[in-house]
Amino acid sequence: MSATIEKPAVPAQAAGEKMIEVVGVSRRFSKKLDIAGKILAKLGAPIREEVVHAVDKVDLTIRKGEVVGLVGESGCGKSTLGRMVAGILPPSDGTILWKGKDRTGMGGKEARAAMLQAQMIFQDPMSSLNPRLKVAEIIGEAPLVHGLTSRAELARYVDEQMRRAGLDPAFKARYPHQFSGGQRQRIGIARALAVQPEFLVCDESVAALDVSIQAQILNLFMALRRELNLTYLFISHDLGVVEHLSDRVVIMYLGRVVEEAPTETVFARANHPYTQSLLAAVPRIEARKKAFATVKGEIPSPLNPPSGCHFHPRCPHAFDRCRVEIPALQEVAPGHKSRCHLNDLPNHGGQPV
Repeated sequence: MSATIEKPAVPAQAAGEKMIEVVGVSRRFSKKLDIAGKILAKLGAPIREEVVHAVDKVDLTIRKGEVVGLVGESGCGKSTLGRMVAGILPPSDGTILWKGKDRTGMGGKEARAAMLQAQMIFQDPMSSLNPRLKVAEIIGEAPLVHGLTSRAELARYVDEQMRRAGLDPAFKARYPHQFSGGQRQRIGIARALAVQPEFLVCDESVAALDVSIQAQILNLFMALRRELNLTYLFISHDLGVVEHLSDRVVIMYLGRVVEEAPTETVFARANHPYTQSLLAAVPRIEARKKAFATVKGEIPSPLNPPSGCHFHPRCPHAFDRCRVEIPALQEVAPGHKSRCHLNDLPNHGGQPV
């Protein structure tokens, strides 16, 4: 990335209270059989409901003030996990705690407060903004409904949110299609900030933007972090972006977390073979003569994930145990977890392969 991205020091609050706790969370999507399919199934045809295992028994903790980067290939389940963390999707199994309380057991004002305090910023701002509403309506609708501002103060409130997101309030009477991609993303950010959240889930929020605009938006996220003491779950497939932004990195593969560690540890001493493969494919100036190789093979279908370790069909170090037994996510060093049977081998010692 050619433009400079500012990465502030980790705030003291990063070691503070647990904001989000994801405990054994899974999410499955089922495709029911139509009438013809049910008839064929009764007649003995090998037809059954299709079940996508999008997220599989994930544990994750995010503390107040942290920026946690969530990384993985397309289809690994990171966006589904982000939507569950933001409260948009319910989990099929497991529990998500907001500040120590199960959100499913909340009601009334407590449930509404938790909903407002966790907001999501999506990848494609054009599809997430109502094209029939003016910017002032897009930004001002939710805070007005939830009583965060009065109708008399709404115009001033919307202007304040637009300035905070780097937009000129003079354009608030325009429609989304009258803005550039970067400006539309700022509208999405202003809309999220308008309900005064504490936690933002950013789902590939800069992936569709030009590189120079990406840097501007990322710097805006960091400035907002300092100004508003925000906590982020930053979902991305771009390891370069994650390296610059995140305090901690979580790597997902086919619905499971396979590695979790502080950012510096992941990029200096990655443990899991999948993480190592991802890092090996990142171009580096200091390694100009290196031949870069992508992760071999295609990610398997979540309709029929492999047995044992999901990564074993693509792993160059797989052995018999990997094909039949699911590895545990275990600590290989202080603050560093990895899901790999290689860590149980003698003399491996939690070191990279």
